[in-house]
Amino acid sequence: MSTLNEKTLDSVLLALAQGKIQIHDLTAPLSESTPTLVLPDPFANLIDFSIEEVSAYNEPGPYWKHHNIHTGEHIGTHIDAPVHWVSGKEGKDVSQIEPQRLIGPAVVLDFSAEAAADPDFLVDVEHLVSWQEQNGSFPSNAWLLFRTGWEQYDQDEKAFLNLDDTGSHTPGFTVECAKYIADELDISGIGVETVGIDAGNAGALDPAFPMHYFLLGADKYGITSLKNLDKLPTTGSMLIVAPLPIIGGTGAPTRVFALV
Repeated sequence: MSTLNEKTLDSVLLALAQGKIQIHDLTAPLSESTPTLVLPDPFANLIDFSIEEVSAYNEPGPYWKHHNIHTGEHIGTHIDAPVHWVSGKEGKDVSQIEPQRLIGPAVVLDFSAEAAADPDFLVDVEHLVSWQEQNGSFPSNAWLLFRTGWEQYDQDEKAFLNLDDTGSHTPGFTVECAKYIADELDISGIGVETVGIDAGNAGALDPAFPMHYFLLGADKYGITSLKNLDKLPTTGSMLIVAPLPIIGGTGAPTRVFALV
């Protein structure tokens, strides 16, 4: 068995060296202009990302340059750990997520046409059932990546959050779909292009923010603000999710790669 595993790993490493495997970075660059979630009063918001110079080849540090960074856990491309939500409060923090759950097959589900027609579009159970009827069951330990075309707005905070007097209008999931993913699918988690794993107006659903409630309560994970999903095949790629292992962390900025 070890010989088989060694040959498999060797073939992957050789393919990487020869450029036969493409590596796509699905991570949104992190800066002070990165769009962040805005919660209405009376709820408290996280601080935005900022960077502070400590030295730059000068008197405080003549041979080096370094910075302090200040950020909330759930800023930019990040992962939600179970302990982030009340339904998962007895679950894992981000440092406790097993590495085996952070690497797995990716399935890209394209709802960009639906989201373009309706920014409040919600993925429902029937969409996922129909896909599986045509393509087979989702792979074990998979990450379901939902493409909505929302990454086109990631440099425009106003368009990315799409806020008006009635709330934020970004695509997400129905309550029934969130529960189905949590209870019926043998996956590690989901990924979205939007600022959060729930729809912009998911606070009005019952329960509020159902993807957070059901997914994190079922020891599954969510990653947000993804890019370049249009470069991936529907199936056949491998996802690598690499969050900072913050002890006690409810989430963390995360680098996400896809191997094709």
